Amino acid sequence: MVFSGCSSKEHFKPKNVTADWNHYGNNDYKLVGVASKIALLEDNKVLVGSKVFDVKIAQDSKLLGYSDGWVISANIDGKLTLQSLNNTKPEKHFNLKRTVAVASVKDDILAVLFANNKMALYSMTDKTLLLKEQGDAPLVVNSKIVAPYFKNDLVIFSTLDGKVVLINTKTKKKLRTVIVSSADNFNNVIYFNFLDNKIIASTGDKVLSLSSKELRVKYDIRNVVDDGENIYLSTKQGEIVSLTPDLQQNKKVKFPFAHFLGLIVNNDKLYALEKEGYIIEFTKDLQKYNIYEVDVEDGYIFVDAKKFHINDEYISVE
Repeated sequence: MVFSGCSSKEHFKPKNVTADWNHYGNNDYKLVGVASKIALLEDNKVLVGSKVFDVKIAQDSKLLGYSDGWVISANIDGKLTLQSLNNTKPEKHFNLKRTVAVASVKDDILAVLFANNKMALYSMTDKTLLLKEQGDAPLVVNSKIVAPYFKNDLVIFSTLDGKVVLINTKTKKKLRTVIVSSADNFNNVIYFNFLDNKIIASTGDKVLSLSSKELRVKYDIRNVVDDGENIYLSTKQGEIVSLTPDLQQNKKVKFPFAHFLGLIVNNDKLYALEKEGYIIEFTKDLQKYNIYEVDVEDGYIFVDAKKFHINDEYISVE
């Protein structure tokens, strides 16, 4: 994700600022790209969590993600490369002949979502095609593309046209397709997880909870995180919202004109980073909060479990 200065005349201006936020500093690296669970650094190394690894991404390739110990990248022609994060396994290469949006690995299965919304499974061992499913090609998408998710005998694709597709990895058959949202543009799924044995998925305008029944709620969403029990959203209207896995609203707090860049749940607190240079620390029930001032640069942002990494700086929540 990249953010830059906003041309809007209205900005978030809190009346009550507790203090300056003291947990920040400079990194000895600079972000130049962000993908699923991983960031690309200026020296072509990668950042996973808060650790830097010496995995070189080819200059003509795009970093796609990190999965099952593999760093995944591909060029525009679909030449996909998997590199072991700790250099314990030889590189693997797949010539897929079309642009890849994102990919994931579990054991011997490579799951690929292509830029045209086609889904495919491949064998890591012999590179054979195990399954393919065609989705509807999107017009434009949000940069937060969700990688295929493995759980037991399932691989779940979060598509670029607002659906989740469940595939059985044993039988290599599609089990179900569920619509999250039917918006025309920027309708890809931007968040996916299991909470309370329910599938929770979100696009930029709707959240789905799927178990024996389908539930949906509509919000104008920027960011989504969870703490294993509840879902937290930031919206384009400057709201922070807490939802149950059944999508019941626990609490909503609004900050006029706030533009939230990211959320972190850590221990018993929720942290929201605001673009004008503030970090808001909430109790997880959103009943109480404090606002702190912090320097926020323009540039790429990568969020791990404890830090907001921005350009060549970090803001820690510990």
